Amino acid sequence: MLTGTFDLPGGLTLRPARSSDTVFLRELYAATRADLSLLPDAELAASLIDLQFNAQTESYGRDFPDAMHFIIGLHRDRIGRLILDFSAGRVHVVDLSLIAAARGQGHGASVLRAMQRTAERVAAPVMLAVDRGNPGARNLYARLGFHSEGARGDFHEALVWWPAALCEPGREASA
Repeated sequence: MLTGTFDLPGGLTLRPARSSDTVFLRELYAATRADLSLLPDAELAASLIDLQFNAQTESYGRDFPDAMHFIIGLHRDRIGRLILDFSAGRVHVVDLSLIAAARGQGHGASVLRAMQRTAERVAAPVMLAVDRGNPGARNLYARLGFHSEGARGDFHEALVWWPAALCEPGREASA
């Protein structure tokens, strides 16, 4: 188990998630579900968010049992989470979420560039899925050189970034 903190550019850090982070992670999840917070019944919305958070947590644990769960920090403050799975010969970004105040500040790009550098070192592609209804994330991934691998279910698109050492002939490395 990883126990240290990893420093990233711009004052960002990654550290393993702890059980004491559960409340933060639940609040972070709620902040990503603006659709549910629009329900007229706040109690119902909170209940649905809790159900969805628990379902997502269980699903990630089942589908990615060897994944590593990190908290993204900025100068001692928790600003997000990163879930990574290194199985199947790839660097799979299972989830990258940031609090609203940290979005659009370049922090997500910094984390993803660090994952791209890691992928170069281990000679593996970076894989992730993006919600088709999230143009901000889609634009970020395109700027960082991710390419579509097609639909992944009804709402997501699978994306991949290849390190130069693994690029197919005629295809250039990106970002």
